Amino acid sequence: MKKKNDLSLQEAMQDMLREYKLTPQLNETRVKMLWEKLMGKTISTYTSNIQVRKNVLYLTILSAPLKHELSFGKEKIKTLLNEEMGEEYIKEVVIR
Repeated sequence: MKKKNDLSLQEAMQDMLREYKLTPQLNETRVKMLWEKLMGKTISTYTSNIQVRKNVLYLTILSAPLKHELSFGKEKIKTLLNEEMGEEYIKEVVIR
């Protein structure tokens, strides 16, 4: 029998994340962890900074040719990350 104040662990964790406003930081950390997995070691090596602000992914790429190449694949990067996250989290990708 479930009492009124009984929560599953998942519900309790989600409530805690909402209460302490930790969801944006958690999602940014997830994106950073997924970057090397999805893009590979080589691209990850040339990536100096990954930031997410207001659902926009900002990537700082050190190699000009790679920056040019990735600029053509912004939509694919967004799609891959959103699929892995399980939600439409990234709205736009900006490569600097």
